[in-house]
This record gives sequence, C-alpha cells and structure tokens, in this order.
Amino acid sequence: MRQVPFSFITDTATMCIYDLDTLKHRLQDTVDWWSIPEDELAEVNAGHCLFINLGTDGAYEVDWSLNASLLEGERMGQGQIYYLNVPTGKIFMGAAEDVTADELEPDEACEGVLLEIEPGNYACTIWRENNRIHVTMEPSAKGSNHLKDLIRI
Repeated sequence: MRQVPFSFITDTATMCIYDLDTLKHRLQDTVDWWSIPEDELAEVNAGHCLFINLGTDGAYEVDWSLNASLLEGERMGQGQIYYLNVPTGKIFMGAAEDVTADELEPDEACEGVLLEIEPGNYACTIWRENNRIHVTMEPSAKGSNHLKDLIRI
C-alpha cells in the first residue's frame, strides 16, 4: 500500500528511520552522538535505526510504501535493502538532526513524520532520484544488518 508522500529539510545531509523505542538508550546521550561513525554504524547494524547519508543538505521529498511490489516497476532494480527492527510500530522518518538525544524525541514540530505501522522486522529498500527519496518497507524475518560502511545514497 502506497502512503502519503512528505517532505523534510536537513542541515546534516542525513535522513533517519527508526522505531522510537529502539533508541531509548540514547535519550541521555549528546545531540550529535550519531555523528560518530562507529556509533552510527553500531545502531544501523543492530537494526535500531537507518541513517541514510544524502551527501548534501537541503529539502527532500519522500515517497514511501508498505508494499515494495507496488513500486517495483518504478524502481527498475535500483536501491539497496537494509533491515530495521520495529518493536512498537511507532516510527520516525525524517531529518537525522531530530533523532532521539539530549532528553528529546521527535514530535510534530520535527522535520519528518511520525508513523504507526505493525510491529515487527522490516526489509527497507531505499533509493534516490535527485531530491526524491523512495523507501519501501516489507515485513521480514531479519531485523539487523552486517554493514562495514555507513549507508550513502
């Protein structure tokens, strides 16, 4: 099922997707904890958060879907699959500068959206066309990654 597109602005050139519960342990951390590559990669590999490095600051449009097959024809083989653990179904998708930290969590004033989906593990296929980011999410048995490098699109 295709969902309503949204836009966000980032001044960290990074988008993130995560279930709010998976980063509760970062609530007391510094606001830029995720700018340390080892910390960012550890959370991505644990399936706690997907940090998507975009290369440039600015405004982005996001098309997302809970059924990758709907966009398969548009995707034409593009995109990489990453895995995400979603224990509560309450996720944030938007600018990484709004990630959980410094006793704050994303809310309606943040650059992105708060969504509710079914709890579980998801395979997320992500690709980009200029300033349009495409994200598809499908239920998956796998909920973690084994990356050696940060996600860059």
